[in-house]
Amino acid sequence: MNKTKPESGNREISTAVQRLYDTYPFPPEPLLDEPPPGYNWRWNWVAAYNFCLGQKPPTEKIRILDAGCGTGVGTEYLVHLNPEAEVVGIDLSSGALEVAKERCRRSGANRVQFHQLNLVEADQLPGEFDLINCVGVLHHLPDPIAGIQALAKKLANGGLMHVFVYAELGRWEIRLMQQAIALLQNNQRGDYQDGVQIGRKIFASLPENNRIVKREKERWSLENQRDECFADMYVHPQEIDYNIETLFELIEASGLKFIGFSNPQIWKLERLLDKAPELIARASQLSEKERYRLIELLDPDNITHYEFFLGREPLSSVDWSSEEKLKAATPELHPCIDGWESQCLFNYDYQIINLSEAEFEFMKACARNTESKRSIGEILAENPLEIEKVRSLLKNQLIILTNEQ
Repeated sequence: MNKTKPESGNREISTAVQRLYDTYPFPPEPLLDEPPPGYNWRWNWVAAYNFCLGQKPPTEKIRILDAGCGTGVGTEYLVHLNPEAEVVGIDLSSGALEVAKERCRRSGANRVQFHQLNLVEADQLPGEFDLINCVGVLHHLPDPIAGIQALAKKLANGGLMHVFVYAELGRWEIRLMQQAIALLQNNQRGDYQDGVQIGRKIFASLPENNRIVKREKERWSLENQRDECFADMYVHPQEIDYNIETLFELIEASGLKFIGFSNPQIWKLERLLDKAPELIARASQLSEKERYRLIELLDPDNITHYEFFLGREPLSSVDWSSEEKLKAATPELHPCIDGWESQCLFNYDYQIINLSEAEFEFMKACARNTESKRSIGEILAENPLEIEKVRSLLKNQLIILTNEQ
C-alpha cells in the first residue's frame, strides 16, 4: 500500500505539508467567544464508548489526544464535551496551532495543552491516552502506517481511537483536478496560492456539463468558496486515498481491534439491494471485508471517506440480548441528543425521533436517574413500556446503560 520513502523524502513531504497549513490554516472555522454549537458524538467520550462497547464508561476522568488538531475545531469540542478530561492537541503547523490556541482561549476551553509535533513523534508525549482522535490526517503523511503505529503505542488498554481517512472511489474527480493543477503549475508546484488561482480558473473555464465541475457543484463548492478548503482539497502536496483492501492493511498494521465504522448506516447493504433479497442472501456468504468492498463498488459517490473506531484490548463490551440483564441495567439519557425535553427530538446522529407518550414518560424517568440510580425493571414498574420499545430507545442511542451485573 505505502512504498517506503527515504527519510529525506519523508522530511521534504512533511515540510511541504507544514508549509501548506502555515499558508492556509485549516479548518478555517470562525473563532467564537462561547462554546461551539451542537455536538459531534464521536468526540464525546461517553457517547463514543457507548457506541463502541454498549455501555457507559467506568470513568470520565480520562486523557484525550487530538492527533493532527489543525486550527483546533475538533479540539475545542473535545474539551467542552468532556468536562472531566485532560486534552492534548498536536500538529506540525505552527500557524494552525496559533489559531487553535486562540480558538480555545476565546471559548473557555482551558483544559488543553498544544504541542508542535508530527504524528510519528507522538512518543514524545508523556503517558497514554484513553481516546485518540485522528481526523483527516493519516492520509497526508508520507508513511501513514508509521503514523498509526505511533498513535497506537500511546493508546491505553481499553482505549478507543477514532480515525478518518479518504476513500479513492468517491474522490476520483478530486484526484483528476489535483493532477491537472499540478501539471499547469509545473515548476511552481509548492506555491499554494498559485495553485488555488489556477484551480479556480480551471473551474471557471470548464463546460458546465463537465464531470469534474458537476461533482464540485454537487458536493464541495459551498465549503470550497474559502481558499483554505480549496487548497486543502485540490493543491495538497501529499494525499493517499484508500479502498477497503488498503484500508484494512492500515488497520491491521496498527495492531488494534477494528470495532466498526462510525457511520454504520452507510455500510448496510440493504439500503442498496433491498429489492433483491436473493442478492442479500448471496452477500451473506461473503466475509465482512468483502461485503464492505461490495458496498463501495456499488455506491462510489457516497464513499468519499472512511470513519471508524479502533480499540486496544481488553475491551469491555456488553450484550443486552438477555431481558433479565437488560432490566437489571441502570439507564440514563444519552449525552448527545437535541430538543429534550420534547417528544420530537434529534438523536445522537441528528436524526429526528418521535416518541410515543409511554416512551416519553420512560425517558423522563431516565433523565432523573443520574441521582436515583434505578434499574430499567424498577422504572418499568412505574412507567409501563414494552421491553422491545426499550430496546428501540437503546438502538437509537437515546439512552445509555450501566451494567449492574
